Amino acid sequence: MDKNIGKIVKVSGPLVVASGMKSAQVYDVVLVGDKHIIGEIIELRDDLASIQVYEETAGVGPGEPVVLTKEPLSVELGPGLIESIYDGIQRPLSNIFDEYGSFIPVGVQTDKLSRSKKWDFKAEVKVGESVVAGDILGFVNETPAVKHFILVPPGIEGEVVKIAEGEHTIVDHIATIKTKNGEEHITMLQKWPVRKKRPYVTKKAPKEAMVTGQRVIDTLFPIASGGIAAIPGPFGSGKTVVQHQLAKWADADLIVYIGCGERGNEMTDVLHEFPRLIDPKTGLSLMNRTVLIANTSNMPVAAREASMYTGITIAEYFRDMGYKVAIMADSTSRWAEALREMSSRLEEMPGEEGYPAYLASRLSDFYERAGVVETLGSQKRLGSITAIGAVSPPGGDTSEPVSQATLRIVKVFWGLSASLAYKRHFPAIDWLRSYSLYDEDIIRFHTATFPNWKEYVALFKDLLQDEAALLEIVRLVGIDSLSQRDRVKLHTAQMIREDYLHQNAFHAIDTYTSIDKQYGMLDLIITWYHSANEALDRGIEYKQMENLAVNERIGHIKYVSEDKFSEEAKTLKYAVIAAFNGLKED
Repeated sequence: MDKNIGKIVKVSGPLVVASGMKSAQVYDVVLVGDKHIIGEIIELRDDLASIQVYEETAGVGPGEPVVLTKEPLSVELGPGLIESIYDGIQRPLSNIFDEYGSFIPVGVQTDKLSRSKKWDFKAEVKVGESVVAGDILGFVNETPAVKHFILVPPGIEGEVVKIAEGEHTIVDHIATIKTKNGEEHITMLQKWPVRKKRPYVTKKAPKEAMVTGQRVIDTLFPIASGGIAAIPGPFGSGKTVVQHQLAKWADADLIVYIGCGERGNEMTDVLHEFPRLIDPKTGLSLMNRTVLIANTSNMPVAAREASMYTGITIAEYFRDMGYKVAIMADSTSRWAEALREMSSRLEEMPGEEGYPAYLASRLSDFYERAGVVETLGSQKRLGSITAIGAVSPPGGDTSEPVSQATLRIVKVFWGLSASLAYKRHFPAIDWLRSYSLYDEDIIRFHTATFPNWKEYVALFKDLLQDEAALLEIVRLVGIDSLSQRDRVKLHTAQMIREDYLHQNAFHAIDTYTSIDKQYGMLDLIITWYHSANEALDRGIEYKQMENLAVNERIGHIKYVSEDKFSEEAKTLKYAVIAAFNGLKED
């Protein structure tokens, strides 16, 4: 019998046990059964291998062969990734649809990247130059928005003895490098194991703001470029819409969006919306800088785990080119459920709520691959991956294991509130529960441009905290028990909530707010607050302030377009000051 072939002895859902596997290694890819279903070895005991299968095992039975490939689960990296839609193990869904229709046949094998499409390669090195791993050999213009750099693969350095410009497929030799061990022929295609981190020189602390255009995030709970964040929230609280907004508007060069175990209609929204959306940075379709990985709830459970690693490996590849990449994972709870199912089928000792004891380490393995790094190569480029994971705790209970393990890892917590969602306040990020550990660095970053940014943000947070305490008093003894100054605080907090933090994702103008406009809106609300307090000092009653005409104008300023905002805000600020100066004592 061929030493690279074993036999199935047991099938239990996505878990297959095979004998005769002594020559195999953990995480090797195997082809299971007569249909050659793709699987990955996750445990070895003597000559028995436990295999995680990435497709349906219906019809597969004991006695069928298992073929060893002697290779780990890998992704193909090269031109053709952008605008593609993959499943969890990087099979191109659009190609499969064109060839087989709406349903993916079991065991289907297809090239992950096109071997026939030709790309116009432009060289950036000359024959005779010395290069090291990570150096740029040249580039292809993959889309109008992305210049795809072809890098010297890790582990290779030497002298360029041949470079071939012009039209090439990804498997053609575009360069030859003479190394100590002989000549290396370089193509535009790289393969990389998904569970292995791509190398870099050093990791740096994230300091620079990643502007998202979402006011509650950028002002109160900012994220740094290269940071990690979690969005936990109950069903219907808007996790997916927040991630869509971040994917559309975040200050990143490329987006990798992973639909991991969520409903198919959410992924359909992405597929319909993104091609129609105009990227504000390029004026082109947002798909021109997006890679989509779809492994929805009706697709094989085991492939959910692979989809997360597939996504982060693709993100690392573009990070190595010096790009700022944002990766959206929706959701890590569904990934954890896949881990729980495989763990129970392996009969491992369960941890809390049945999740495996290694849940936290697997989550940290994923999130720690984010960050700002100095890439390989003599050019000293900086690249970053910003990881944002949605968490879907059952019933919105963030005390469950996935939420708690995630909170111990991430530095930004955008806690979504069901009560805010029911009030139609979106984004439903609870300003009393959420936090950002990057806020000091980001405040310093913004203060360089806007000297009052720190003061304004601190006052906003104080007013929202004070409002929560004052509303408790109002519930107990009524609003008439409050002092004039407390009434002004409540009114200002209401303006912050309704006019600033509330943002309409489906409004053409309100969907995105630049930092300049955010500062202008902050300035208007705080001008109103200070003017009101000065009026109280002059003996003016609060009841004269609550229905001023300028109040409504402040509420509508967010619908003013970016190009007209500066002039409108300046006029309105003078109007606010004039309105309060015109008030007279009763």
